[in-house]
Amino acid sequence: MAAPGENLRINSARLWDSLMEMAKIGPGIAGGNNRQTLTDDDSAGRHLFQSWCEAAGMTMGVDTMGNMFATRAGEDASALPVYMGSHLDTQPTGGKYDGVLGVLGALEVIRSINDMGIKTKHPIVVTNWTNEEGARFAPAMLASGVFAGLHTEEYAKSRKDLDGKVFGEELARIGWVGDEKVGARKMHALFELHIEQGPILEAEGKTIGVVSHGQGLWWLEITLTGKDAHTGSTPMNMRVNAGLGMARITERVHQIAMAHQPNAVGAVGQVKVFPNSRNVIPGKVVFTVDIRSPEQAKLDLMKGEVIRAAHAVAAELGLGIGIEEVGHFDPVTFDPALVKIVRQAAEKLGYSHRDIVSGAGHDACWINRVAPTVMVMCPCVGGLSHNEAEEISPEWAAAGTDVLLHAVLEVAEVVG
Repeated sequence: MAAPGENLRINSARLWDSLMEMAKIGPGIAGGNNRQTLTDDDSAGRHLFQSWCEAAGMTMGVDTMGNMFATRAGEDASALPVYMGSHLDTQPTGGKYDGVLGVLGALEVIRSINDMGIKTKHPIVVTNWTNEEGARFAPAMLASGVFAGLHTEEYAKSRKDLDGKVFGEELARIGWVGDEKVGARKMHALFELHIEQGPILEAEGKTIGVVSHGQGLWWLEITLTGKDAHTGSTPMNMRVNAGLGMARITERVHQIAMAHQPNAVGAVGQVKVFPNSRNVIPGKVVFTVDIRSPEQAKLDLMKGEVIRAAHAVAAELGLGIGIEEVGHFDPVTFDPALVKIVRQAAEKLGYSHRDIVSGAGHDACWINRVAPTVMVMCPCVGGLSHNEAEEISPEWAAAGTDVLLHAVLEVAEVVG
């Protein structure tokens, strides 16, 4: 197997320019992005990405979940492709790099090996997965989950957002329903470059995170039902306050996560209060609990404790309660051989690195079930993500993409 030289680097300025150009689509209100999945801005971002891929000589395929696959041909048409990529959709108040670095970094790898005239035995594919974030349509990593067989396509396309709009209808509306069967593609390997979304790499002065494992996760959507009533004229002992129930469950989630330290986190995230009036006691609250751990036994224990605590709070306050599981994945162990290749690439390039566990869910976590998979991470300032203030440096972006370049070329096998 031919190995690329240590001097190979991507074009850092071109990568950064691409990130800034994509960030112009779906701008937020505080310097980040609001390019939620299946919106007009999502479609515009997809069109820009497609135009760049085609300019780089790749052919674009799209499956019926809207997943995008841009292929650079290999020298051996029978060799399984090496995939790399992430997602272009963002949180409602998202940053410019979460997911986007993984897609545009992968594109830059292709552009750079084109510039260098490098040929590979295996085809190389750059992927944009649909609805990774799960902010608009739960659960997260929805389309990669269909690809990996975790969800049916019927289930995925029936998901609704908070306004009642249906995933399948919105995908058709923006014009990104492809003709490929979801999951029909076979992979030699998949790489996903991503910002850390946590503070460890920056705090320790490490440039590269070699991702060996991913945390498991449960999203529980809890609906509490009480009684709308006037805040001024309803005696305290006669209230059936759904908002109070949510507050108590929020505290219990925190306590449960703290009781399972280390390697456990938990919080209440999305909240919708009804009728959401300043002088009406909430008669209904719908909110999500997010619990995570890289340890399966601990994750399962936490889930059970949260459910029992929520029912206890509801019973104490006389509230109706419903709990729906709207997102889940087990802890992930990424492919050891690929992990070693990423680690060796970082060492060859002279970048400081450490093994790390991903605290967030990613499309690679699902694809890991059907193909050898690994992730590469770079730091982000203050560990801040899912926030418009999310920031990385051009140097971090380039380093992560350099490692991706070398690791992908190793697996795709340079020829000639």
